[in-house]
Amino acid sequence: MARRLSTHPVRTRRALAAVAVVVAAAAVTVSSASSASSSQADRLRAIETTRLQALVDADTAAARELTAPDFQLINPAGAPLSRDELLGGIDAGAIDFLVLEPSSPIAVRLSGDSATLRYRTAFDLVVGGTHLTHEAWTTALYERQGGRWQIVWEQSTAIPNRLGLFIDSIKPVS
Repeated sequence: MARRLSTHPVRTRRALAAVAVVVAAAAVTVSSASSASSSQADRLRAIETTRLQALVDADTAAARELTAPDFQLINPAGAPLSRDELLGGIDAGAIDFLVLEPSSPIAVRLSGDSATLRYRTAFDLVVGGTHLTHEAWTTALYERQGGRWQIVWEQSTAIPNRLGLFIDSIKPVS
């Protein structure tokens, strides 16, 4: 036999009031979580922007603070670089970032003590005596270690600015 909902006005009002309290509490929780994650995302964007500026300024001490000891970069040429290789190259003058900045909004995905950032990057640098100007898509993985966010992995994929030259560069050698 099917149960009928109570038609008692006092019980109905109490039930509706209880539902309203639960819905309101859930909305506050979601709003607070959203604000907290939005605040963390903004903080990570600021950290990444600060790190990029430190690389341009050749401030390797500041960059080192934001970079995990086990950091690895896969650059647009496909070469892996450790934290010491990247920052050592900057200190030695072999890598000179003239411009290194986001050219799109920085998207952030948070998951516990990890965060992934993705954005389009404008590069203007001199590496090994060769001047390069191009854009790339950058994906950066941050982890919260010891209460602070540090980048652990970074991968940049070049966006060719001279498509013909790029196509020639990937043709098989005969």
